[in-house]
Amino acid sequence: MHRAATIGTLGGVKAACCILILLALSTTTACSAPAVSMQEGPREYVATDYDDVLGRWTRTEDLILFSELARALTVTATFEAWEFRWAYVIRYANDYRLTVAQRQRLLEQSLDETRKSHHFFVALYGGKYRQNDLTKPDGAWIVRLIDSTGNETAPEEISSIKKPSVLERRYYPYNTVWRRAFRVTFPVRGRRGRPTIAPGAEWVGLRFAGAKGNTDLIWELEPQGESTSTGLGGDRAAPRRASRSPARW
Repeated sequence: MHRAATIGTLGGVKAACCILILLALSTTTACSAPAVSMQEGPREYVATDYDDVLGRWTRTEDLILFSELARALTVTATFEAWEFRWAYVIRYANDYRLTVAQRQRLLEQSLDETRKSHHFFVALYGGKYRQNDLTKPDGAWIVRLIDSTGNETAPEEISSIKKPSVLERRYYPYNTVWRRAFRVTFPVRGRRGRPTIAPGAEWVGLRFAGAKGNTDLIWELEPQGESTSTGLGGDRAAPRRASRSPARW
């Protein structure tokens, strides 16, 4: 009897410890992230600024199933908006020793894409690997673009990155071998011509939902017209005419 009671007590302690651990994991990303600006305009960056900019535009969340004492999903995503792409190009141009003209052409092409679509680099893991394919209609998860005004938009394209390149490993260091990576694209405007991210939105996010639950990655937005930051460094590069880029987005 005493042994049975001891086993039961130990089991309860173990379960409690597991819950505490999962609670700790679920709050690791709860710290407030800096607000970001969707405004266009010149930025001043040097190559070493990239990691800081990547951090500002990247979010991570966990979906914890407390009833099963398990982590159903961990997802990290980078919003490849105007500011992020500017820093990316400066880093890429430095790494691959592009000429000033090449850098300007690449920058123009990259920035122009933000006016046509909203782009996200996504890497996730959790549960069965084959079920985490966002491109499959019977996958475990769907993804939607959401904002504070109630907009919810389905992707216009999801591309699976089956063999990540050196850039996709190096420039997105959270994209480890344990994760599945995707590029997810949303339209800038919906079917009725309305912006999928409302001009007055206070935040924008990615919602991952499925039978196991849902979790949101949120980017708080600076009010339009209040952003005064042009960058972290002093290497300013103005975009010019577009042409074919040596970097793949």
